Amino acid sequence: MTQLANPDLAARARTLLDLHEAPEILTLANVWDVVSAQVVADTGARALATASHSIASSFGYADGENIPLELHLDMVRRIVQAVDLPVSMDFEAGYGNPGETARRAIEIGVVGGNLEDQMKPLDQAVAAVEAVMAAGREAGIEFVLNARTDAVLRADKGAPRAQTIDEAIRRGRAFLEAGAPVVFVPGLVARDEIQTVAQAFGPRKLTVISVPGVSLPVSELQELGVARVSTGPFTQRVALTALQDAAAALLAGGTLPAGTRPLN
Repeated sequence: MTQLANPDLAARARTLLDLHEAPEILTLANVWDVVSAQVVADTGARALATASHSIASSFGYADGENIPLELHLDMVRRIVQAVDLPVSMDFEAGYGNPGETARRAIEIGVVGGNLEDQMKPLDQAVAAVEAVMAAGREAGIEFVLNARTDAVLRADKGAPRAQTIDEAIRRGRAFLEAGAPVVFVPGLVARDEIQTVAQAFGPRKLTVISVPGVSLPVSELQELGVARVSTGPFTQRVALTALQDAAAALLAGGTLPAGTRPLN
């Protein structure tokens, strides 16, 4: 049974969905703790997305649902409470129960999420998408599921590239038909492939990840009809690279970088 949604939660969900459907691409610099969320929010970001890899790393866990769900949810809850923006949570493959995980995420104020298919049989992957969307309806919100297919990431190296792209399109269309507003296809970086998949899904339906030194500029992704670009673990790696470089310079007899700002 559909519940009477918290008005603020419903409004945040609607805002996040509107941001995906608007002509302007939604750019999300993924966050992993309260201070990273606050720093990104202060740039004028319109929404936030968490990075499961980065949150796990912060607690000493490897990526891949190794961090306990309770600990993962607790950090996301802290992020949600620290900012006045819609927050989307990366809940990996759903911790064995995508619908229940989505319900628990919604309870702490999350209004969108990433769900990996891990190339499971398509009927199972579609059922997982349907379970997450049902959790949103039960909560009375328009949950923004960024349904992820690993068709490109997990493709056999010897497989014809056109076959790999066709499989990503097949799975992505199935997720869209199951109710997901957008589909995430990590591994797409070439202009022609992004354009092919974006056209196959329809306007404002494709999400890609920005990979340092490889990906197209956000402005060009917008021209290709991409709905959303995120950064996954790469924003944390940017921060850690700066930290390690600064520490190395200091240990070598230098100083900390000029221009360092008091952001916390």
